[in-house]
Amino acid sequence: MKVVAGSVRGFRLVTPTGKNTRPTTNRIKETLFNILQWEVPGSRFLDLFSGSGGIAIEALSRGASEAVLVEMDREALRCIRENLDHTRMKECSTVMGMDVMQALRRLDQRGKPFNIIFMDPPYQRNVEEKILSFLLSSSLVQENTLIIMETSMETDYSYLEDYPCRVERVKEYKSNQHIFVRVLDR
Repeated sequence: MKVVAGSVRGFRLVTPTGKNTRPTTNRIKETLFNILQWEVPGSRFLDLFSGSGGIAIEALSRGASEAVLVEMDREALRCIRENLDHTRMKECSTVMGMDVMQALRRLDQRGKPFNIIFMDPPYQRNVEEKILSFLLSSSLVQENTLIIMETSMETDYSYLEDYPCRVERVKEYKSNQHIFVRVLDR
């Protein structure tokens, strides 16, 4: 796995061993950031279930001004910190080694909204709606914040119709999908 483009293009990232994380492939990451290319520069980026930190580091490499990475797995946290050190992205990032909901509550107290929020929770745990519901009632989003959910192909997201947001796009891959959700006026 490597950084696909930007200021640290080509940098090889360390990834956690074992099956606790699913690193996003370079091809999927490139597709994702081609879609996001006009939104990333200057953005505040939140990466939930960060794994190795590859998504947030890609965002920083492509011009995001700041990234917050949330991950609970110890091995993944070690990889995130090593990757941030080697890419020299430590100064513009914050790593939160805790449960996602705990991190979101803590970030909400700070009251600084994000422009882009990416979440890649474990598949088939059905936590996406709980997280989205919290985000949409928090200070972490504002009108036009973009939330991207990486989910299995089987994940039902019809519940989004009940929230102040709209699905802008769904990008399907072989076994997973990215659902792009735009926050509407709240």
